[in-house]
Amino acid sequence: MVERKKNSKFQLQLDTALSHYPHLRTYVDEFSRNNPQPKYLTELGFELKREKSPNVIYPVGEPLFIHVLKDEKGILHYIVIEPTMDEETSRLNDKILDRMIEIAHELPVPERLEDVAPILVQLLNKIVVIGEGKTSKVSFSNKIVLSQVQYDFIKYYLLRNRVGFSKLEPIFNDPYLEDIHCVGVGELKVVHKIFEMLRTNVEFSTDLELNKYILETSERVERPVSDARPVVDAVMPDGSRVNFIYGREISREGSSFTIRKFADVPVSIIQVLNFQTMTSEVAAYIWLALEHGMNAFVCGETASGKTTTLNAASVFIKPDAKVYTVENTAEVTMPQDTWQHLVTREAGKDTDVDMFTLLIAALRSRPNYIIVGEIRGVEGNVAFQAMQTGHPVLSTFHAGSVHSMIQRLTGHPIDVPIAFIDNLNIVLIQQAVSVNGRFVRRITSVTEIERYYDAEQKVITRRVFTWDPISDEHRFSGYYNSFLLEKKIAPKMGLADPKEVYDELARRAKILEKMRELKITNYFKVYDVIRSFYLNGIEGLPFEI
Repeated sequence: MVERKKNSKFQLQLDTALSHYPHLRTYVDEFSRNNPQPKYLTELGFELKREKSPNVIYPVGEPLFIHVLKDEKGILHYIVIEPTMDEETSRLNDKILDRMIEIAHELPVPERLEDVAPILVQLLNKIVVIGEGKTSKVSFSNKIVLSQVQYDFIKYYLLRNRVGFSKLEPIFNDPYLEDIHCVGVGELKVVHKIFEMLRTNVEFSTDLELNKYILETSERVERPVSDARPVVDAVMPDGSRVNFIYGREISREGSSFTIRKFADVPVSIIQVLNFQTMTSEVAAYIWLALEHGMNAFVCGETASGKTTTLNAASVFIKPDAKVYTVENTAEVTMPQDTWQHLVTREAGKDTDVDMFTLLIAALRSRPNYIIVGEIRGVEGNVAFQAMQTGHPVLSTFHAGSVHSMIQRLTGHPIDVPIAFIDNLNIVLIQQAVSVNGRFVRRITSVTEIERYYDAEQKVITRRVFTWDPISDEHRFSGYYNSFLLEKKIAPKMGLADPKEVYDELARRAKILEKMRELKITNYFKVYDVIRSFYLNGIEGLPFEI
């Protein structure tokens, strides 16, 4: 066993965790015999992105831990550390499960999924008793005697396998994951918010095991796969989005699935600034735009972070606004009190409710802002009609440039007349790029749409922010040259001199920078600060700028 230093904060945290969780101690001791001891962190910071050889253990809920490390070949690994049953505990677990089936009728059938766990624990406690020592036996009261460690392990696997996500439970518990990838029989891969793509020690070893997992999970979310319906999209109980592909007939490596996880608390605009996706000036520009009802699209390719940026920017919409969100899959969270969350429904040909229908319903409700999760089809036409009738729209859109966005919007199946395009005010292009060998997300440009020039049948645009890939900096090329700020927003603010709007933009940027400085990063806490500013101005801020 490696000698441990006692004067490190990380070491004190690790020693505390080791004393509570024997399986963690076993893992760390075995690993540390031939490798540097891992650093133990209760929270991960984005400064870890700069570490060349990470070797970090962190908790993801009792009794689960994750170890991220780079091996000697430079490959990053994601190792799940969870309790493992020895032969005796496994035998007792099988015996307990048989007993539970025998007496299950004695307890009520739960009506809700969240009520299942406590009933399972009740059943377990009717069968077992915690006794002294490590050796288990059947007591005279006909209860199985377990040690505390055995009881904890059996209870963990009971809940993991019956109400959790089985072997994926630790991965689902990890708040730092974005995506989970299974591309057939073998190991799973995950996309980590800090360490990017990682190989895991979680795997499906056979087609039978993988197919069984997909069948059971898809049935649980009421979107069952089958040979007749091998490709299915669904929403997991925790809100994550999943795509199932079933069978080797269409997936040569075996059945597969991709899960896109969503956090309970969205990423805040301050965290987006910390990621350097944009600067405080860009964020302040978006703030002024959304405050004054401008229409904006966040455009980019798949996995460029469009929805994250849209959600983070939603705090800038006035707190008293009536906001409607329209989505295929529930991804967006709005902080405003008056928020109507509309989601499409696929229930059969005659009972489907699509984006088009929901957008029409939203228009009839006189919202102050309509948020469209993603525009893909004919609903885009309705969105532009909403803009024309004075209903501000904020949405994401798949396009890598303003030019390609206009092409897609004016082509089939969206078919927005090109003369309508100037109803859109702002286009943010966001991309996944490489900076110093690191995969990062950046707003690469912010473009204003000024007007449609009928004589040339073209849309006149003006770029106000650009990203320099060499210096990794954003440049405010629209300073004292922004059509939107000077011609649309300044008049709404009642400014006699339109140039004064840049002073207000600078003030908003200072507020955001102060939150960064004070580490106010939680989404809802950030919203509270902005809400106070809306209600009481500078005096309402909990700090001085």
